[in-house]
Amino acid sequence: MKTGRRAAAVFLLGTLGLLVPACAHYPLNARLTEYRADGGYRFDPLLADEKADELFVCLSFSGGGTRAAAFAYGVMKSLRETTIPLRGTTVSFLSEVDCISSVSGGSFTAAYYGLFGDRIFTEFEDRFLRRDIESELFWRVLSPINWARLASPYWSRIDLAAELYDETVFKERTFVELIASPRRPFIIMNATRLANGSRFQFTQEEFDFLGSDLSEYKVARAVAASSAFPVLLSPLSLWSYPPPAGSSPPEDYVQALKSAAADQGRYYRALHRMELMTGDRKYIHLMDGGLADNIGLRTIMAGWESTDGFILRRMNDGGIKRLVVIAVNARTDPPEYLSSSERPPGLGSVAYKVATVSMENYSFDTVDLMRRLEQGRDQLQRTTADCQRHLDRSCPSAPPVDQLRRVPACIVEVSFEAIQPEGRRGEFLGLPTSFALSGRQVDALIQIGGELLAQNRDFQKLLRALRGEPSLGAGAGEKGNCS
Repeated sequence: MKTGRRAAAVFLLGTLGLLVPACAHYPLNARLTEYRADGGYRFDPLLADEKADELFVCLSFSGGGTRAAAFAYGVMKSLRETTIPLRGTTVSFLSEVDCISSVSGGSFTAAYYGLFGDRIFTEFEDRFLRRDIESELFWRVLSPINWARLASPYWSRIDLAAELYDETVFKERTFVELIASPRRPFIIMNATRLANGSRFQFTQEEFDFLGSDLSEYKVARAVAASSAFPVLLSPLSLWSYPPPAGSSPPEDYVQALKSAAADQGRYYRALHRMELMTGDRKYIHLMDGGLADNIGLRTIMAGWESTDGFILRRMNDGGIKRLVVIAVNARTDPPEYLSSSERPPGLGSVAYKVATVSMENYSFDTVDLMRRLEQGRDQLQRTTADCQRHLDRSCPSAPPVDQLRRVPACIVEVSFEAIQPEGRRGEFLGLPTSFALSGRQVDALIQIGGELLAQNRDFQKLLRALRGEPSLGAGAGEKGNCS
């Protein structure tokens, strides 16, 4: 009889052990109880001395799994070793970085540097780059305990991935750690809203639209959302709450909604955010940031072209004397086999291509848009100066034309396409997008990142200008404004 009761008890406990995890729910983002324009993780409160904005540097880290993370890490190591004269002393170029915008694999590098600073150069390789993250996640999926949790409709593969990153890479840090140590750079991790394909960034400005407090949110979950590759990983979900007392829609967005015909891009950017404040959309679901922008540049562009953008405001008030944007693009171009087969590709191949082709095509367009933005402001500055000269000659008593401040903008793109010779370039263009690279591949990516930055002609011109050295002169077909 006792044996029967003991067996029944064991069975009951085992059943309960399976049922309880089956009620698992993803961690909720907290509701914002009080709105403060200077509260939470925003750019403006980050400390900087009064002249720190004179050289304003932003980095963008592309997607591409461990390949992108290692490539960005190699560029960061090179920036750390590069010195420039500034404010009467010699400083590391990396110490002058003001913001990093990242997507997917690049978000691991950006987030780690944001949390731990220079410790990245002694810890990050072992803690992330040289690990087989894919196998570790695979074994977690196979764990019977996690089977029960995965049976819940509110717990999925992305939550397992975020849990793994949280425990083993980011050591359970939340955004409050970034707020408590208010130093630059400002880290902007980007994901994509599944409902409409718009960009979503993990900043308090974005969370304001959700009526949510970012400060207690796990950094690992932001990284997981940014790198949630379609099909392989499920979307990461956030709740949207009613706006707290004292909050109001940003005036820039209110005006944008009145000008759909004049600027459709600005209109839809405002619409996609403002709709979150209406209460009709109670949840948002996020996927890989590369689906909206695979090199992270569009967030920097928004800061540059938006009337209330954190970059444009500092350009117009005279704080920024020189703007530098370094885009680290780990795009690859592996051999294409689909066109050699008569048989139509299967579902897996189609899903992979649909995701990756749009990412890569969009990347070319984004870099070109960034350069056109730079050229457009430069042209506008020259035009207003010409108007003033004409006005001075024809009507000296007229009030002066408002002048845009002259701000040289240097855009440096670091990518595998610049590798020589062609055979060596092919080795990197053929690297897989995964979270499991060999030690040799990681070493090669770190090394080539530093090499490509050091050899980049635009970067060389910039360093000469900052060091007061003679210009290299213009090369045939060169773009940019770096000297």
